[in-house]
Amino acid sequence: MTGTSFFSDMVQTITERGRKLLSFTPRTERMPSGLAGLEHLCNMLLSSRGEASGMALAAEILQQWSRLNDEEQRDFMLLLSGKFGPDSDKLDKAINTYRTERTAKAVLDLHQAAEPRRQELIRRLNLAPSGISTLVRMREKLLSLKADTPDLEAVDADFAHLFASWFNRGFLLLRPIDWSTSAHILEKIIHYEAVHEIGNWDELRRRLAPADRRCFAFFHPQLADDPLIFVEVALTKTIPATISDVLDETRAPIQAQDARTAVFYSISNCQVGLRGISFGNFLIKQVVEDLRRDLPKLDTFVTLSPVPGFAGWLARERRNEHSDVLTPEDQATLAALDDTGWTDDTATTSAVKTALMPAAAWYFLRGRTGDGRAIDPVARFHLGNGARLERINFLGDRSSRAMRQAHGLMVNYLYKLDDIETNHEAFAQRNEIVAAPLIKKLLRNDKTVRSTPPPAKANPKDTGHDKNKAGRKELSS
Repeated sequence: MTGTSFFSDMVQTITERGRKLLSFTPRTERMPSGLAGLEHLCNMLLSSRGEASGMALAAEILQQWSRLNDEEQRDFMLLLSGKFGPDSDKLDKAINTYRTERTAKAVLDLHQAAEPRRQELIRRLNLAPSGISTLVRMREKLLSLKADTPDLEAVDADFAHLFASWFNRGFLLLRPIDWSTSAHILEKIIHYEAVHEIGNWDELRRRLAPADRRCFAFFHPQLADDPLIFVEVALTKTIPATISDVLDETRAPIQAQDARTAVFYSISNCQVGLRGISFGNFLIKQVVEDLRRDLPKLDTFVTLSPVPGFAGWLARERRNEHSDVLTPEDQATLAALDDTGWTDDTATTSAVKTALMPAAAWYFLRGRTGDGRAIDPVARFHLGNGARLERINFLGDRSSRAMRQAHGLMVNYLYKLDDIETNHEAFAQRNEIVAAPLIKKLLRNDKTVRSTPPPAKANPKDTGHDKNKAGRKELSS
């Protein structure tokens, strides 16, 4: 951290010197106020050639933006969209030149002319002290505005394009999180946990301190004390079927060297402003490598994952009189799900399980979104990374959120190292879901399935589009 601190101090010093220079600049004497003033500063930054003055301008713009109210921040985003796009004259000229001169230089000129001015503006804003953290917050605000303001789609594409480079895996640092980690970071782990809530410090200690527990997080050098994403790992002897097996307060910890299985039971994205920038696949692969190096007896790597969209999808199937998944008998049985106490009665629970599990198998193996993708977002993540759908666990999580989102279902995705590439290709190239035989058998034996239409022709209104837009949406389990 010493090198990072020295660099930050140096940037801060240069910025302060730049502010002193700017205070004597005639252009700042009659600065317009409000949004017009910010636009003026942004244009000054784009035309600036001095390093110190550029840093000072970037810092001033970001500070002013942070003080804007919600409506003013929206207006600033619209300003980026309308006033800081490509230079139209340059772009027209480059297009005309390319039409007559198909040379490498013409292509380069066209590429440069097509780049929106706001991309260079965002790059220069990143020069400010803590610039990257403010820009991440800026995109968080942008994401909240985008749904109601389609014109901001292009602005978000520019942020995402730059963030994909700045948060490249080569820049990220994987660090273990344990009970000796600074309290400042541990507080953020409690705050950012998006899957299985951490109620207090004692609960956090139970997840970090025992010999059979691990936690790893990715950090960016410019966000040294703020994790981007973290994964919690349980070291076990067998594959768990319920989250209570992992989080039970009364469990007896085992020695790490006695474990044969590493269970990824919670992955949490921490920065809403980095939504869509993929870290999870790199995180899992890196953690697997580190665990194998430290504990060579580990031979099974598996998740215990939630199924956040299942209850919503099943509710639509239950309302569908022409469901391809549920018979009228199933729909009658599953009416018990409307009673929050359905698990209290053994006979009801057994009947629900009989109707629910084949439907769950259909959800994973046959269910598709309107564009032909697997319905479940967590499934898409793990299957895309080369995992196999290993086991569907009935009542794997009885927490109120899990019962509301998935009727308690949890899933194990198995990362079998020899098969990861093959599984990934099957999913990416052929949209094929690799699953354990028992899950396939459950589907084949399901007499209620009247048809299994090809993925591309699935009826969009019968699909389970994920409605959970939570910023720290858990990626895996």
